[in-house]
Amino acid sequence: MTYGLVEEFTLLGLSSFPKLSIVFFIFLLVIYILILTGNLLIMVTVHLEPRLHSAMYYFLSRLSFVDLCYASVTVPKMLTDYITKGDTISSNGCITQLFFLHFFAGTESILLTVMAYDRYVAICNPLRYVTVMNKTACYWFESLCWFASFVHSIIQALSVYQLNFCGPSKIDHFFCDIHPLTVLACSDIFVIEIVFVANSGMISLICFVVLLASYLGIITTILNTSSAEGLGKAFSTCASHLIVVTLFFGPCVFIYLRPSVSYTADKLVSVFYTVITPLLNPIIYTLRNQEVKTAIKSLLGKKSFRN
Repeated sequence: MTYGLVEEFTLLGLSSFPKLSIVFFIFLLVIYILILTGNLLIMVTVHLEPRLHSAMYYFLSRLSFVDLCYASVTVPKMLTDYITKGDTISSNGCITQLFFLHFFAGTESILLTVMAYDRYVAICNPLRYVTVMNKTACYWFESLCWFASFVHSIIQALSVYQLNFCGPSKIDHFFCDIHPLTVLACSDIFVIEIVFVANSGMISLICFVVLLASYLGIITTILNTSSAEGLGKAFSTCASHLIVVTLFFGPCVFIYLRPSVSYTADKLVSVFYTVITPLLNPIIYTLRNQEVKTAIKSLLGKKSFRN
């Protein structure tokens, strides 16, 4: 990465009002603690509860792990900056943060798509579900998520690495990302922007097609279900996943599938998909899934009894 005179960047953060720093610090600290607690609780519950040892909950535990890592890319740095009154990040630190941000975001995108396919098999081919979504298949799907995301994120990071930064060095954001960095570049970004949009667009298109095909099949099966009980169970199984997909993909499409133009809403949208979504995911799946709620109550009950 040729930075020219720029060896470090200044992150302007969420607010230009220093008096609000303590408010944002407390807000982020509470949210981050809840993210860690909620996602770790789901991971531990799925691991310890034999009734949850199926493909659906295997992917749910992986989603919790990715959410935990995803939030950890940005939030700890923000909390540290509020404590130390520092707001700078080295050029290498900036590109590293960008890489891991897209690595975990890409993994979550593909993982949510795999979870949609899992629900399709469970509802449309229930008799073959255990055979199709066996342990080997789960491992292969998970490997696909990590590998495809790595390819996606390394392309994004290497593309930014080719840019020249001669100044200014103030990033109007609370973390290093593509759009806030490219607007500071003093080199031509036309080709780089095409690479960014094509790369993000390819991931988004593949995920969209698989999601659409899966849910068209699910909806068709649900409409052909004569049993009210079966209809309710099928809808309940998919509702949580649909909510999570909407909350995650909506903001990401707004941010990444457009040229490098800064909007005032970008920071708010970014807070939503990097901080709020990892918090909401475990809540949504817990509140709408009776098996998970029962398993968590059982786990907490055993701990209380032992104490």
